[in-house]
Amino acid sequence: VLTGEEISSMNDAEFEKAIDSVNIYARVQPEHKLRIVKALRKKKNIVAMTGDGVNDAPAIKEADIGIAMGMGGTDVTREASDMVLMDDNFTTIVEAVKQGRGIYDNIRKFIRYMLACNLGEVVTMFAAMLLGMPLPLYPIQILWVNLVTDGLPGIALGLDNVGHDVMRRKPVPADKGLFSGRLPFLIIFRGVLIGLCTLGAFAAVSYTNGNVDAARTTAFFTLVMAQIVHSLECRSETKGILKSGVRDNMWLLAAGAFSLLLMIAVIYVAPLQGVFKTVELSAAQLGIAAGFTAIGPIVGGIVNEIFFLAKK
Repeated sequence: VLTGEEISSMNDAEFEKAIDSVNIYARVQPEHKLRIVKALRKKKNIVAMTGDGVNDAPAIKEADIGIAMGMGGTDVTREASDMVLMDDNFTTIVEAVKQGRGIYDNIRKFIRYMLACNLGEVVTMFAAMLLGMPLPLYPIQILWVNLVTDGLPGIALGLDNVGHDVMRRKPVPADKGLFSGRLPFLIIFRGVLIGLCTLGAFAAVSYTNGNVDAARTTAFFTLVMAQIVHSLECRSETKGILKSGVRDNMWLLAAGAFSLLLMIAVIYVAPLQGVFKTVELSAAQLGIAAGFTAIGPIVGGIVNEIFFLAKK
């Protein structure tokens, strides 16, 4: 415990050395509060300061996160703060942190899904050109994927519930960007895998029966299915698709089901076949698409297990 009188008797060097072992500051004046906040920030701490009076405003303004009381706080304090507790209840801060972490996670999920899916489309087209293969997807098909298959599950990921373990995780350092941790690897790894699986489905049908239209439709269906499955994987950066609790987000399941139904209509409804240049797929071709789609979560799950074993 350190009192305001003791703080006044210390120079800056003595005080900065003492704050590492202090848990409680008692009988402090406004200038002491400001000094405490500055000293803690100087040592690279993330500082939150709560207050309700005018004399708290300087320290609240100096802190990384200034928190004012909404019911009993003064106008000056509320203006200087970053957060206002409308119910003056400190437990609300915990809930605010929880919701903030949930929003941060959902942004990462959305970015991971969109970038990986778009990278998969780029890999499909670019690899086909390098290998001298026929065009695996028509522009109208890519447009359909971007508008429907990418959009609906992406929006649903943005509405995902806050994870059960979100408050048990360590906070993300303030100097870390949105692409910190494993996110870049997950985007590149899964995007390349989506592209290769799509191209594999195209090649498998094309070289077995020589029907390029059927091969192109199979690749189209594989790409859509792979992206729908990947949206379920994006709910967690550390857990496999079966452990991430896919039923916790019914919006995501509904978006995936709706996208799948639309895709089936594009393949089997005659007027849409002409627009999107598709043909009906046989049971064997659907099986090829399902097989290449399953490669993604299986390989992804294996990589996750290897990563955690290596980390241990």
